[in-house]
Amino acid sequence: MNPKSEIRNPKPERILVRGVNWLGDAVMTTPALLRLREARPDAHITMLTRDKLADLWLHHPAVDAVLACSTRDTLWSVAKKMRAGNFQIGLALPNSHRSALELWLARISHRIGYSRPWRNCFLTTRVPPRPDAVTMRKRPLAEIQELIAGPAPVARPPSSRAHHIHQYLHLVAALGANPEPLPPFLEVTEAEVAAANQKFSLTSGGTWFGLNPGAEYGPAKRWLPDRFIAAATETQKRANCRWLIVGGPADVSIAAGITDSLQQTFPSAPPLNLAGRTTLRELCALLKCCRLLLSNDTGPMHVAAAVGTPVVAIFGSTSPELTGPGLPGDSRHRLLKSNAPCSPCFLRACPIDFRCMKGIEIEPVIAAVLSACASRRHSQDAL
Repeated sequence: MNPKSEIRNPKPERILVRGVNWLGDAVMTTPALLRLREARPDAHITMLTRDKLADLWLHHPAVDAVLACSTRDTLWSVAKKMRAGNFQIGLALPNSHRSALELWLARISHRIGYSRPWRNCFLTTRVPPRPDAVTMRKRPLAEIQELIAGPAPVARPPSSRAHHIHQYLHLVAALGANPEPLPPFLEVTEAEVAAANQKFSLTSGGTWFGLNPGAEYGPAKRWLPDRFIAAATETQKRANCRWLIVGGPADVSIAAGITDSLQQTFPSAPPLNLAGRTTLRELCALLKCCRLLLSNDTGPMHVAAAVGTPVVAIFGSTSPELTGPGLPGDSRHRLLKSNAPCSPCFLRACPIDFRCMKGIEIEPVIAAVLSACASRRHSQDAL
């Protein structure tokens, strides 16, 4: 008997990735997951995620399995689910105390995460903070009032390596992965696109532009609805497009108001309002069908970029340098922000006069949408 015939391949390394809880943040982890797959091609990688995000990882090349949990799951029940997977490596993407504790309770022998005093005892590999990292600190009201009362501060914008995708790339580097950035990526199949087209009757609708007027995080991230209406109206006149309005259950009211106004102006080419009516997979497919997306800084913005759709994004209380769509510097996207001295404040609601969003006028948004549309058309013609 040939001795080599008795040699069995070892079982694949089992890695548990404890995912983040917000849609946009989850998309920003995809470059790190792709780098992890590149470094450990034979590993079996399981994503632990909230059930609302579980379908995001369907078809993703970096993820072999999904372990879903809900807000009803206790710390102990989550740890029990993880323990059943017999994982050798646990990677905590969030900075929370709980994410590290879950890995420890699951008895995973190698536990990796960012070093923080309140959770270091639960980690075996404590990754120090990145030198380029910028803390998204919420400004207190007193600081905001001081900024708007004094002369405009001269602030240097953060470097491209301050973007949040580097937070996760730096973590997977502890497992030998390449920390250089890749574009965020989500896999959407042709069958999913065809099914969405058929279900929502997009095939004969003309050129669709996506519109995402909400933001789950809070009102400080939402451009004014009347300005969305004005920008969408003028854009449709100039570009001969139709608007596909998307969003979650919390965005239904805003989306309905915008829909009613656009229907009155364009009765023969009305918008299609799907806010609160799609699954996560359908949202991914619909955004892939759009020529571009006009959006606030929120989850669908990141999804659109990750499926290859150009984005025009409006930033108020947050920073495009830290959480902009796609790969930092991607010329397909247009990012707009005002020069309000108190921005970014990273607050959910503005404590003063909402000057960061009121400072973004309608015409620059229209110009950005038309520019992004023309840029994509030219790139497609060159293929």
